[in-house]
Amino acid sequence: MEQLGAGGTVSELISCHGINYKNEKTIKMLEIHPLEKNIGLQLFGEDPQAMADAAKFTQDCNPDTPTKFVDINMGCPVRKVVSKGGGSALLKEPVKLGKFFSTIKRELKVPLTIKIRTGWDSDSINAPEVIHIAKEEGIEFVAVHGRTRTQGYSGLANWDLLESISNLKILPVIGNGDLHSSFMVKERMKQTSCQALMLGRGPLRDPFIFLDSFRNDDDNFHFTPADHLEVIERFHEYLEDYSDRERTILITLRKNIVWMVAGFPNVTQFRNSMFKAADIKETMSLTKEFLTQLGNSQKQIDHTQAFMAGGHG
Repeated sequence: MEQLGAGGTVSELISCHGINYKNEKTIKMLEIHPLEKNIGLQLFGEDPQAMADAAKFTQDCNPDTPTKFVDINMGCPVRKVVSKGGGSALLKEPVKLGKFFSTIKRELKVPLTIKIRTGWDSDSINAPEVIHIAKEEGIEFVAVHGRTRTQGYSGLANWDLLESISNLKILPVIGNGDLHSSFMVKERMKQTSCQALMLGRGPLRDPFIFLDSFRNDDDNFHFTPADHLEVIERFHEYLEDYSDRERTILITLRKNIVWMVAGFPNVTQFRNSMFKAADIKETMSLTKEFLTQLGNSQKQIDHTQAFMAGGHG
């Protein structure tokens, strides 16, 4: 995504306990590729000291390709995270957040940032309170998803609220929610008071969303199926570099290809054949055949339909 125009990236959420237990799979998730120039490593957990220990390890584990910041995920709505007190559950007791932040912050030399939702539910919209506490403890910036935890991904992100939070000018705010197309991003950039925008699900279906968002509106150029194939082939190369487990590569590759080709003609038939592919070679062969025969076809995606409604927030 950085190579395709993103100003920076954040890792998937990584368990502080997995880091502290030196779980091999978890430690692997902390690796930073040399081409990732502006990346933060995103941790989740409920215990301040466990988070602090994990944050310190995270900061120091990539000496040749250091992380630019450590990010605390306080937005994840997934039950298995929330039930243990992590993710968006941290929003329920803001009185505890001062100690939580300070315990982690004192172990770090790199910036500490947070990702939150607007609140736990509609009766506890407390993002401004949380951000005030964060500022007092030296948090550098905050990304805010425009839904409560209770909402999950239902309804629409509350951008009026996000803009009002940004206008309070407590901390730099990164606005997030429902920016699924370059058109949506362009429209938001024209009016937002947020210092930046964060895209979560959108780039999974449109890898060119960052590049498209800065193109002239009257430019008739569009990215072709061949361009998508080039991205998929590059992604495959990175997966091969990252893992030596064929099953891991196959599952990850297949999942991302299906997302990336959404909206192209005859995609349902292709999707069915994709999940029957026996191995990586067949997966890439089917993908190349499908995208090549599409010529210059364009995508048609209905962005009003739910996508990845069980995501990590």
